[in-house]
Amino acid sequence: MNTHCLRLAPGQDLKRELERITTEMQWSAAFILTGIGSLTTASIRFADADRIETVEGPLEILSLGGTLSLDGSHIHILVADSVGASQGGHLKEGAMIRTTAEIVIGVLSEWQFSRKLDPETGCQELTVEHLAKPGSSG
Repeated sequence: MNTHCLRLAPGQDLKRELERITTEMQWSAAFILTGIGSLTTASIRFADADRIETVEGPLEILSLGGTLSLDGSHIHILVADSVGASQGGHLKEGAMIRTTAEIVIGVLSEWQFSRKLDPETGCQELTVEHLAKPGSSG
């Protein structure tokens, strides 16, 4: 595993930046080891909901986790407001960084993540493929 440490800046969209960096770095299988920081707003899809909610800040990122690949991402976030009330769910575009986002990414060079429609769930679900090491027979 290789690790990459990132600091995102005020005004950047958290999800879009993570996906842009994934594409730029050509990560086929990566995951968020940790992420903290602050947001002015968070765009979250709550469990089993169709609608994306905008949570107004200022907000602290308490937890950030998920998978990243060239085929899409699946990221969850937990945020707290100024009185400590927390909300979490699927991170969506529109979560804007307030002061910083400090993120550590793990990249698995021998693996490939992709997303395929699962007929049972009706969702694009993670599929994992182990890639042979260069020079190995499998």
